[in-house]
Amino acid sequence: MEQLIGKIMKQDILNAYGVTIVPANAILTRESLQLMVNHRIDLDSIVIAEHNKPILETTMQIGELVQQTVSVSKELFESILVSRKVPLMEIRNEVLPAILQLSKNPDIFELFEAVKAKDDYVYQHNVGVGVISTLIGRWLNLDDSELSILSLAATLHDVGKVKLPLEVLNKPGKLNEVEFQLIKKHTIYGYELLKGTTGLSLRIARVALQHHEREDGNGYPLGLKKENIDLFSSIVSVADIFHAMSSKRPYHEPLSFHEIVSQMSKGKFGALNPQIISVFIENMMKRLVGRQVMLTDGRAGEVVYLNPHNIETPLIKLADYFLDLSQEREIHIKSVIA
Repeated sequence: MEQLIGKIMKQDILNAYGVTIVPANAILTRESLQLMVNHRIDLDSIVIAEHNKPILETTMQIGELVQQTVSVSKELFESILVSRKVPLMEIRNEVLPAILQLSKNPDIFELFEAVKAKDDYVYQHNVGVGVISTLIGRWLNLDDSELSILSLAATLHDVGKVKLPLEVLNKPGKLNEVEFQLIKKHTIYGYELLKGTTGLSLRIARVALQHHEREDGNGYPLGLKKENIDLFSSIVSVADIFHAMSSKRPYHEPLSFHEIVSQMSKGKFGALNPQIISVFIENMMKRLVGRQVMLTDGRAGEVVYLNPHNIETPLIKLADYFLDLSQEREIHIKSVIA
């Protein structure tokens, strides 16, 4: 197994259910190889790409790469306050390659854990939303040029927050009405900053403006409805909410896996694009098969089968029997054991 670490996959690796567990062009890590072993994949049967030169050093752990990317991103974003210009070349050269590479990580639950914000929320959020949006873009089969635009747009979606006071951004309690109206202005500030940046697609500025719009017209700042919202803005909205709810914030602890999936499905956070929600949740749930999860009653088990009528309530293998979550309405998945 050790000799395969750092190699690049030539083809998708599918498990017995036909679910892709390691995508083509992914760099093999110890974790992805162990995932294949867990799914009973014969390692001798996998096909390695002939040109095996990874974009980034594979010896760097995913968590280290995320933190390094956050540090670089923070430094670049903070420079905007002084220069009043977006350091586009530096972001493209120093942040974007890492965002694109992280999004190829075959173990998405390891990835979600690595990009969760735990302390420096604003800057960890930029990177987390960039990675998750890019992941969704891959699942939507965007081509490479579209994916690059989406990745950059997602990483810059909150750039307008550099103009807001830190005491409001990091307030530990609920915002009052004046503070909330101020926070909402980050969408316009971001649009103005990006619209005036030479060499930047106007679509990227549009994502900064629209990522809090909702399909029913109840979003902000313009109250746009679905036909007027850019697809990339809709993708970033889904990634933005998922990352925010799964991260530690000044005013709330992370929600459980079930709560996030359920509330996003039901539109608790506003009317999101149903196609993107469906693609995101379906791809995420399919990758749960074979994974260990922690249940809300404190027990741990393995997801062995997805309920075709409600993939959010799979069959769980426990130590002594099988638990069907579609029949046990009081028990849910609290977390995925990464």
